[in-house]
Amino acid sequence: MPYHFLAVDLGATSGRTVIATFDGQRVDMREFTRFENPQLPLAGHIFWDLPHLYNEILRALRQVKAEGIELQSIGIDTWGCDFAFFDKSGQLLSIPYCYRDPHTDGAMERYFADRMPQQEVYERTGIQFMPFNSLFQLDTLRRAGNAALQQADKILFIPDALIYMLTGEAVCEYTVASTSQMLNPRTGDLDVDLLQTIGLTRDRFGRLVQPGERVGVLTPQVQEATGLGAIPVVAVGSHDTASAVAAVPAEDANFAYLSCGTWSLLGVESPTPIINQDSFAENFTNEGGLDHTTRFLKNITGLWIFEQCRKEFKGDSVKFKDILADVNELNALCLQSTCDSIIQPDDSRFAHPASMTAAICDYLTETHQPLPVTAADYVRVIFRSLAARYREIIDILRRLTPVDIQRLHVIGGGSRNQYLMQFTADALGMPVIAGPQEGTALGNALVQVRAAGLVGSLTEMRAIIRNSIELKSYE
Repeated sequence: MPYHFLAVDLGATSGRTVIATFDGQRVDMREFTRFENPQLPLAGHIFWDLPHLYNEILRALRQVKAEGIELQSIGIDTWGCDFAFFDKSGQLLSIPYCYRDPHTDGAMERYFADRMPQQEVYERTGIQFMPFNSLFQLDTLRRAGNAALQQADKILFIPDALIYMLTGEAVCEYTVASTSQMLNPRTGDLDVDLLQTIGLTRDRFGRLVQPGERVGVLTPQVQEATGLGAIPVVAVGSHDTASAVAAVPAEDANFAYLSCGTWSLLGVESPTPIINQDSFAENFTNEGGLDHTTRFLKNITGLWIFEQCRKEFKGDSVKFKDILADVNELNALCLQSTCDSIIQPDDSRFAHPASMTAAICDYLTETHQPLPVTAADYVRVIFRSLAARYREIIDILRRLTPVDIQRLHVIGGGSRNQYLMQFTADALGMPVIAGPQEGTALGNALVQVRAAGLVGSLTEMRAIIRNSIELKSYE
């Protein structure tokens, strides 16, 4: 008999739920609901509408009931670093800050100046330094005297917060906690000394759980609101990249992976953390994966640059006469340009500029390169720049790790972009295997399949993926 699982996959711009059906040999994915996840500009800051996301999950569960689907379990994955505050009665104290809020500009420097030296933080966590890491967000809120932080009985990362709202169980899932720069990969739990530097204690966070652990069941209130019974909720790879990497259809260990979307996350799987002077100097990160593996990777500003330029193209059809409504046709414009200028995608000016096209021109002017004129020029510059950055990171991975990288597996929405994939294969000089496109939801679902006892090892999971999807190779 087929088994059904609900994967809730929440990204930084949109969310969806997916029904995964497993027949013992392959898994079929059906997008069930889709919805926007807009950032809320309010009172000079940027927030996430967490109640909206919770209500969309309830809407999907009501549709499950309406269609008579018998669910085995539910799993939730989201982006990392952000969190929500709850009081002792379980009430949400405030809507969560968005990691793109500029209130953390300069936060790392302030923390290192009077909390803990930068190198010690890295030695404890092995996490890439980014100003929106949870450690620096919480320090910023503490310095500002944030009332919700002061009153919080529970501090839960976004997927854990949604699990809490559905089940009443407060947990701290390992993979999403590992993005916070507060988890010590050697001890496998939040670092109490780091927490102490920002005035927090371990008991403010939920109990630690690993991917595949059953957390609880839907509360009586949620059961009544949806018409469903006590369906189990499973902690999957709650950080979306952890779920995505679980879905890499590799047959051996000689690969690097690229989770390609708004962010590009490029790395390798390692059985142990890699924390040393070289990884510190290169600002690489050690995030949690399935089966206690480490995702040794670099966070790269990805198609965010393209997405922001596309908005400007749409808003200025006079200047950008070659703009097309279809994103695939827009991608193809790169073939109509000969502009060979290159930007550094991780330059801070591309983080949240008022105008992305202006930021690109500013960078190219500063580096004495020709400026793009048409939309085709901008698209070509972005794609070639990302491919060049991927090559740089692969070279560093080969130096820092023992992995014999023979191919790059690309997962996520960016794997559909045949032009970016070909630019990448040309830059790397090795095969690029594209797919699955829906890697995050697929990894989420397969962790649930595994939690149900229907499949064993990660190797078996990946064999099921290869049996379930079609891959495309670029050389």
